[in-house]
Amino acid sequence: MMTRSMMKLLSPSSPIYTTLSSRLARINATRHTPPPPKSSRSARSLTSFLLIRATMSSSSSSSDAVAAAAATFEKPRTVVKKLLAESQPEGDGATVRRSIGRYELRNLDPFLMLDEFSVSKPAGFPDHPHRGFETVTYMLEVRMIKLLVLSFHLFFMPGAFTHQDFAGHKGTISTGDVQWMTAGRGIVHSEMPAADGVQKGLQLWINLSSKDKMIEPRYQELMSKDISCAEKDGVEVKIIAGEAFGVRSPVYTRTPTMYMDFTMQPGSQLHQPIPEGWNAFVYIIDGEGVFGREKASPAAAHHCLVLGPGDGLSVWNKSGEPLRFALVGGQPLNEPVVQHGPFVMNTRAEIQQAMEDYYYGRNGFEKARHWSSTA
Repeated sequence: MMTRSMMKLLSPSSPIYTTLSSRLARINATRHTPPPPKSSRSARSLTSFLLIRATMSSSSSSSDAVAAAAATFEKPRTVVKKLLAESQPEGDGATVRRSIGRYELRNLDPFLMLDEFSVSKPAGFPDHPHRGFETVTYMLEVRMIKLLVLSFHLFFMPGAFTHQDFAGHKGTISTGDVQWMTAGRGIVHSEMPAADGVQKGLQLWINLSSKDKMIEPRYQELMSKDISCAEKDGVEVKIIAGEAFGVRSPVYTRTPTMYMDFTMQPGSQLHQPIPEGWNAFVYIIDGEGVFGREKASPAAAHHCLVLGPGDGLSVWNKSGEPLRFALVGGQPLNEPVVQHGPFVMNTRAEIQQAMEDYYYGRNGFEKARHWSSTA
C-alpha cells in the first residue's frame, strides 16, 4: 500500500508511469487478460435465472438425495479447481490469505481478487487509491486469546474496521457488517482496525464494465441486523447479494452478483440455484464439506473452490461440526482486463492515464494531493 510520504520521493526527471510502477508493484503486478469468448445462449437461458428450491429431510437415504439433487438441477455444478489460500503479507503489517488474484487464478470474471484478511493494531491498510472496480468488505469475528493461570482460552468478540476517504466519508463496520464500495473514477481511502485483537474479514474485488469505470464513487453500508437471513433444514444463510430460500438482499449490484454466507449443521444438505452462464466460486471459512458431487472428497477451511458451468450447486455436511462458507457468483463482463495494483481498466493507455491522474490530482483524484487519513 502507498503512503503520501512515498510520493515525495518521486524524481521529477523520471517518467510518471515508470515511477509509479515501482511504487505500485508492492500491491500487484501488471497483467493483461484477453476477453474470454462470449458464451452462446441456450434456450434455457431464461429458466436458468429462476430460483428452484428442493428441500430434503436429513433422514433421506443417499440414493434419494442423489435423485432429488438430479431433479433439482439439469446441470449440477461441480468443482473444477481447488486452491488453498496461503498467508502472505499485505498492506502495513497485515496478513491476508489470497485465493483469487494470485498466479494460479489471476481473476474469475467479473471477480478480480478475494482476500481473507487478519489484522491487529497497529497494522492495517493506510491511505491508498482505487479506480475502475468495486470492493466488498465483510467483517467476520475477532479472535482473542486469553491466558488464565496455566491454560489458554480462545474466545470470539465483535471485530471492527474503520474506513475513511478523501471525500470526507468515515465509518466503522463491525462483525457481520458489509461495506460495498464503488471506487468508480477514483477514491483514496484507508482501512484500519478499530478494536483490539485480530480483526478478520473477507474483501472481494468486483470489476466494473467499461461504461461504469468512470462513474462517481458511492457506498452501500449494510449493518448485520439489516442483512437478509433465512433458515431451512439445518442450513442458515446471510444474503449479502442475490436470493436464497426465496429471500432477496436489498443490495444493488452494478455488476450482477450473488454473495451468500452459509452455515450448515452436521448432516444437512443444500441445493442452491446459480444463474447459468455466471462464474461462481466457494470460499470455506470454517469446517469441511462435500461440494458438487456427494461422493467427492471433502474440502476444508481456507480453500477456494471454482465451480464449473451449470444451474446450481449441491453441498453436503457429512462432518460432525458446522460448515461455514461463502458462495459468490457473478455475470461475466467479457471485457479485457488490464490491472496495475489498485487500478483496473480495459487498456494499458487507461492504466497510464489513471496513474497520471492520481499523481497530478485530476479526473477524480483532485482531493488526493491535500488529504491524509487521521489516526
